[in-house]
Amino acid sequence: MIVALIIACEVGFWVLLAAGLAVRYLLKMRRTSVALLLCEPILEVVLFVVTAIDLKGGAEPSWEHGLAALYIGFTVAYGHYTIRRLDGHAAHRLGGAPRPPKPPRYGVARARHEGGLWLRTVLMAAVACALLQAAIWYVGDGNTESLRSFQWVALRAAGIHGLVALTYTIWPKKGPGADAAGDPVSALPARDPEHVPDLLVRRPGKDEEQVR
Repeated sequence: MIVALIIACEVGFWVLLAAGLAVRYLLKMRRTSVALLLCEPILEVVLFVVTAIDLKGGAEPSWEHGLAALYIGFTVAYGHYTIRRLDGHAAHRLGGAPRPPKPPRYGVARARHEGGLWLRTVLMAAVACALLQAAIWYVGDGNTESLRSFQWVALRAAGIHGLVALTYTIWPKKGPGADAAGDPVSALPARDPEHVPDLLVRRPGKDEEQVR
């Protein structure tokens, strides 16, 4: 039942998001759009309540309850980020707004972007571990091994993502015409006039030659 509810929450998330953006940019009903988007957190609340009731009813803690905690943590960490990015694309395609900027691909900017995503994964792991720990305390002396195993899953996910994000800082991805740090370089690297190639120096005109 918990897995079916998780799938229903995921489907409901995208349905509400699509409906909210369509109402905002096609029907020009901003308040209704905000109301639809504010219904998104209710899905996670419903999932949390149903999971708690299932455990209270004597259900054996299993991987389904751990998966529910991970899903809630992921939605808390990445839900608003996903909505904001898709809202920017919808505003561009349906509302005539400028095209939203793409995530940076190179250099320090890319490393900073990846670091921000990693912080969201840390938040996901923190929320999931907190919910799982609350479930462990709630169950008490029952078998909680599956819940503890999902805590390690959340921590490992944050650790692996952190290592991946760190590689963009240690080995920044270089774009075309970039220096060792991945930042763009000027087409004229020389700073002194005598280092400027002769082809880039304008030849004197006829009037200038007569003056000389």
